Amino acid sequence: MSLEEKHGVFEAAKVASPSDHPASQDFARRETHEHNIGDGDDDDDGDNDYEYPEGGWDAWQQVAAGFLAQAMSWGFPTTFGIYQLYYTTTMNLPNAQVSWIGSIQTFCTYTTCVVSGRLADAGYQRSTVLAGSVLAALGAFMTSVATEFWQILLAQGICQGVGLGIIFIPTIAVMSTYFCERRALVMSVAASGGAVGSVVFPATVQYLIPRVGFPWATRCATFVLIFLLILMNLIFKPRAAAPRTRPSAPWVDWSAFKEPPFVLMLAGAFALHLGLYYVSSYINAYAVSKIGFDAQQAVVLLLIMNAASGPPRVAIGFVADRWSGPLNALVFSVAVMGVMTYVWIAVVAPTQMYVYAVLFGMVLGLVMAGFTSALASLTTDPSKVGVRFGVTLTLISFATLAGPPIAGSLIDRGGGSYLGAQIYGGAVLLLSTALMACCRVSVTGPRLQAKV
Repeated sequence: MSLEEKHGVFEAAKVASPSDHPASQDFARRETHEHNIGDGDDDDDGDNDYEYPEGGWDAWQQVAAGFLAQAMSWGFPTTFGIYQLYYTTTMNLPNAQVSWIGSIQTFCTYTTCVVSGRLADAGYQRSTVLAGSVLAALGAFMTSVATEFWQILLAQGICQGVGLGIIFIPTIAVMSTYFCERRALVMSVAASGGAVGSVVFPATVQYLIPRVGFPWATRCATFVLIFLLILMNLIFKPRAAAPRTRPSAPWVDWSAFKEPPFVLMLAGAFALHLGLYYVSSYINAYAVSKIGFDAQQAVVLLLIMNAASGPPRVAIGFVADRWSGPLNALVFSVAVMGVMTYVWIAVVAPTQMYVYAVLFGMVLGLVMAGFTSALASLTTDPSKVGVRFGVTLTLISFATLAGPPIAGSLIDRGGGSYLGAQIYGGAVLLLSTALMACCRVSVTGPRLQAKV
């Protein structure tokens, strides 16, 4: 595309620069970058047009790799609810102490994204994913032989959490170099892996513990994890022609904080993650203490919610690409989640609990997949996708660490009543909706029908 044609596209869209209007679909099809290939091998210093394949065998293999990565990064940790029950009832560890294992695991998964994102953008995608795979497998296996709290914390909380976090961002960054026009769809397809993993891994452990015991149930889940890690590494193929940042570039893309859409999205994402995991963290306890479920029914309830989140993760990508745009879809989904958190207040019967788990699971799927697509759409430079994802997930990791404990504190202060926590959860989600709506307006202006 010539400079005159690019200028015409800008004039038609009335956009001053890519950072002023990051979601411009027309311009994002072919972009100009400072291009530095490999671990120090320079290409032309001039501007280069970057072509997106938008399909093909290699491209769809990366979607499969992203699917597997998210099945492990966000699916495998959902087994912790089952582990927590074992640790507290069989190993007689205090609930408060055990909860730190899960919180630190999630925190490590998020915070390591800034490192893996920067390494991925610099061209070290394959070695980064391989290192994360080794750590994740090691942590999972060592969990099966751990007998003390500190051993479990190191293996499951830190080693496994760091490994699962490292493999996530590079697969997202590589997918962004293969797709532009269908990026929201492929991001959503990959995100559906989290739903599949959150059913497969907990169901495997739950089924095997009474039959082969906890150590071997954990090892069997680890063998499944290792098989998927090997498969992911075999099909993972970064593009040789993809733009990369220089190895000496800063670990944080400070220019992103000068873009109002990115800053507003970051604030909205922080508020979102203060309330995102509230329902999934406490729906089991609520079902047992308020509805009368037993422990087995509570686990099934969680599996139903996780399974229900799968199809919407794919659907939102299709809708975003064809009609609404990823940012519009995310704003709508987060608003619905906020309302659904308030609807939880009215759930008082077992049938209502099951229906609510299905409906909330569907909304959860929309938000989880929509967030990834919307954040990617705000970055027009493929060489910066990894580092911007890493910075975002690192900052919101503090929200994921604080959100559930805040809700738990409100429940304790309410004498076991969930009302205060339910009001809190809905409020932060609606605050997130408002901030993301402002992000949308900063991109398109007040136009209601703009696709972004």
